Amino acid sequence: MLLLLILAAGLWAGLQNTLAGGGSFVTLAALVVSGMSPLAANITSTVALFPGQVTAGLAGRSLVSGVGKLSFKALFILSLIGGAAGGLLLLNTPPTLFARLVPWLVLFATAVFAWGSFRNKPIEGTAHIGPRAAAAAQFLIGIYGGYFGGGIGFLMLAALTLAGLPTRNAGATKNALASVMNAAAVLLFVTSPQVHWTQAVVLGAGAIVGGLAGTWALKRVNEKALRIAIVALGIALTIGLFLRPI
Repeated sequence: MLLLLILAAGLWAGLQNTLAGGGSFVTLAALVVSGMSPLAANITSTVALFPGQVTAGLAGRSLVSGVGKLSFKALFILSLIGGAAGGLLLLNTPPTLFARLVPWLVLFATAVFAWGSFRNKPIEGTAHIGPRAAAAAQFLIGIYGGYFGGGIGFLMLAALTLAGLPTRNAGATKNALASVMNAAAVLLFVTSPQVHWTQAVVLGAGAIVGGLAGTWALKRVNEKALRIAIVALGIALTIGLFLRPI
């Protein structure tokens, strides 16, 4: 029964990530409900969703680019180092400490998601920050992505568009960079006893199928309604985690 719940969460997360992002809210909630600690749920979710992120990154590779004087290679390296640093930080965080941190992390990710979904977008192609600021932002996002990951898509979209990258290119570039920073974390996580492999395989399979369904549903689903539902789920998950005994 719990594996069916995890499979359904994977399907939903794959669909959601294709349409609007925020699938990790669903997978984290499902894995915690299945009995995992927040630390194990976060690590297992990261490993399970990684193949889908690679697929999304490869699908949009023709639109991937750097930002002005900041090349994509530089963004790649910053994401890789930041993701590895975040992953190492997570593996060295005691489970009880992470359990105390995770409600605040989910709250932050929910706020970022809501801001990224409903804020006024910057003027297309106008640079509001320079390459150094964009590089620093990407490195910090990489650390956050390797450590937790919720809301990284919107953080990267915000940074890349503020640096002057057109939205279409920013979307493809953030997908590629998300797979890079999570690759660094996943390489560290695969040997961790915190990974629940049965659940990870079921979750990952569901996410791949959900992603394919999301491609079909892209023009058939009300994206604004979906984003509202994601924010509502994030709020509910935040409240549940704050009320959950450590």
